Amino acid sequence: MYTLRDTTMKTTLILVCGLAGCAPDSTPVKTETPDPASQASPVPQPAGAAEFETDDIHPLDTASPEDTGNPEESLLDSCFAEIAGDGTAAGPDYSLFQPTVGSHCQGTNHQDIQGVERVVFLGDSVTVGTPPSTEPEFYRNQVADDLAAEFGLERPNWFWQSVNPFDGVSYIQESGDFASCAKWGARTDDLMRDNAQVQNCLPEDKRHLKTLVVMTIGGNDLANLTQGFQEGRPVADLWDQTRESMALMREAVEWITAPGTFPNGVWVVFTNLYEFTDGTGDTGSCPAAALAGMGDAITDPALADMVIWSMEEFLSIAVDTRTDMLFLLESFCGHGYSRDDPNARCYRGPDTELWFDLTCIHPNPTGHRAIADMMMSVVRE
Repeated sequence: MYTLRDTTMKTTLILVCGLAGCAPDSTPVKTETPDPASQASPVPQPAGAAEFETDDIHPLDTASPEDTGNPEESLLDSCFAEIAGDGTAAGPDYSLFQPTVGSHCQGTNHQDIQGVERVVFLGDSVTVGTPPSTEPEFYRNQVADDLAAEFGLERPNWFWQSVNPFDGVSYIQESGDFASCAKWGARTDDLMRDNAQVQNCLPEDKRHLKTLVVMTIGGNDLANLTQGFQEGRPVADLWDQTRESMALMREAVEWITAPGTFPNGVWVVFTNLYEFTDGTGDTGSCPAAALAGMGDAITDPALADMVIWSMEEFLSIAVDTRTDMLFLLESFCGHGYSRDDPNARCYRGPDTELWFDLTCIHPNPTGHRAIADMMMSVVRE
């Protein structure tokens, strides 16, 4: 079965900080791994409400495709054979959730997306777009153009496509048949609570429209946990924090897809989380890593389990809600700052393109185009 967990803490650290805009002095965390069933309620348990039990874990390294004969597991294997490594490094075990994988290998294929009338972007800085990439290069704007052509939608104007650098959001929320409530630094609690992105961009008077929701989210949540480790907070408290952040993600997707909320149809596409070291954990491979606050790796083994469980939980949410998840981690692996290292797990050959910008944590124009292409592959199949 396909797994992609590096056993070194450095790689797990970068998995977190290489996502959606880690703040300085940020990193990730781990221990055992809670059961996705514990996340099924749309109202998450408050942090610290219950002690983390070692029984509540996603079992890792279960039967292989040869044992089960499951074609979806075989497809997972074939999709990611290029970055599977030598089998000694573990990682998210997607076969636990039996996803339907797109033939394009860019993401899952749980939805038949047709007749879209309105598109809403939620999430963090990857979705909003950041310098030095320019507005036409942001994946959000490329996807908007592609979707407008695909479904005959009214394109958004320049003000919607641009970013207010003081607020970290698009200058206007609505334009044409598109809306954006994504914000720099957003975490999962910004979806329905602190900043109410879902409620603001999916108001009741728009819910009769067939709506496609697109988002990147989660990197800042995991980055925030690093600070907890650096401050010496109890691992049990950090696990509660991790579980709550993913419960908030689940809450948002379940609310959007609840029967009757969008009587004429709604679809959701979100991503898992990428990293810029290509599975090596070498933070120094990106020249600006030190300036971004990425120092030595946290050695507490709780970090890796926490990150891996979160990755698995993203897919669990997609399977449970019949929404779709992009394999961003897997697609970007080999396009980071260690892409020229032939010994790196995700080495794809000489002259492989870099998909990250000089901040280490955001896509460059090529990376934005890759995300846009992945999104459209999932939408079209």
